Amino acid sequence: MSRRKPGLVAWPTTPVASDSESPTKAPAAEGCYHIFDGVIGRRVKAGAVELTALPEVSELLNLEELAMEDFLAELKAGEIAELVLLRPESTSTELNSSSVMDKEVLEEFQMDKEVLEEFQRQRASRTGSEILKKKRDPVYPLVKEFEDVVSTNPPSQPPPDRGIRHEIDLVPGTKYCVTRQWPLPREQCEVIDAFFAAKAKAGMVRESKSPHSTPTFCVRKPNGKWRLVHAYNKLNSAAVPAQTPIPRKDVLLNNMTGCTLYSALDLVDGYYQILMRESDIPLTAVSTPSGMLWEWLVMPQGLSNAPATFNRLVTQLFRPMRAFAQTYFDDIFVHSRAEAGQTAMEVHLQYLRRVFEVMRANKLYANIDKCVFAAEEIKVLGCFVSRAGVRADPEKVKAIAAWPPPRSQKDLRQWLGLANYLHKYSAGYTGLARPLSDLLKKDAD
Repeated sequence: MSRRKPGLVAWPTTPVASDSESPTKAPAAEGCYHIFDGVIGRRVKAGAVELTALPEVSELLNLEELAMEDFLAELKAGEIAELVLLRPESTSTELNSSSVMDKEVLEEFQMDKEVLEEFQRQRASRTGSEILKKKRDPVYPLVKEFEDVVSTNPPSQPPPDRGIRHEIDLVPGTKYCVTRQWPLPREQCEVIDAFFAAKAKAGMVRESKSPHSTPTFCVRKPNGKWRLVHAYNKLNSAAVPAQTPIPRKDVLLNNMTGCTLYSALDLVDGYYQILMRESDIPLTAVSTPSGMLWEWLVMPQGLSNAPATFNRLVTQLFRPMRAFAQTYFDDIFVHSRAEAGQTAMEVHLQYLRRVFEVMRANKLYANIDKCVFAAEEIKVLGCFVSRAGVRADPEKVKAIAAWPPPRSQKDLRQWLGLANYLHKYSAGYTGLARPLSDLLKKDAD
């Protein structure tokens, strides 16, 4: 077992094969052991290690740092880096019947399936507001302290002027951008009126006399609620596109890979957290089916350059923390590993505090129900990142595997498009897919 903080007492060993080499299989010898990953039962090393003095379990448990009570606490706190299983190469005897095992101690302190399931449940509780129900969790005090920043009900109010405002520069010669409002069902009309009443009360919109006008309508969200949409098609066509660089997914993932703990923060109503340039407010005017014309004082959703403006804001605010905090529009990913004599959890909490302090100072808020705190693996932009690296989303892999056999070129093209999305996770993908790609040629039979 290895820990994320120093001080683990170890017995002397003599390596027989280096980690970087691929050792040849040698005859079994007494005192020669193979190393296995005891967490998931997967062999991770083929090299042998000769132990000069293999300790009894009772000896290990008598050590203060390795007492079972402390071990369980540190396991739940995320301070255990890995567990390894040592088994004699010359025998297939199970570990619990080995001559070095103390059965009485094992029976008293054995971590059975229920303990491991409880550990997994504790890890799952760091997702969303469940963290606030676990006062003994090391993350709880910090999240509780910044409950105004990470909340289920963040305040609805105009943002402060942070020096970055959304600007709309029109192509020379543009006059008015007007699209008539079309009729909508009563249910949508009521939702739209209630929405603007709340935003007007919060100081985010005001009644308008602008010569510009964009219609408003609703689309159904996966959870059954309505999402308001402004059809800014004409305005976006007349706007000069912004050239702000967009974060590269591969660079972001490379910066995060290999760390021990990860947190993911989802900023609430990110677009409404930026003020509009005063002269551009009339351009944002939107109509409603009830005959109202509103204009936005904050950056509304639907503007073509809005993502670039918001990304510019978060990049500016969190640039000093780019060594441990990656930003991608309204997502913030915090990552850490043990360093300078501190555990990964201690370092991670320090990093989270710095991020929360910047959010509080700039009145940025995260939806706690969409946040993950101090996890060993998190979902990032459609894949999963952990200490082991980047892996594909199992749901996407399942969708590819369950795809019905293509019966036409159209079906095959759709399947290849989906498979190509995950090509980086398949060794030799180009060669494997070439026979199928050849079937898409015009002269293919």
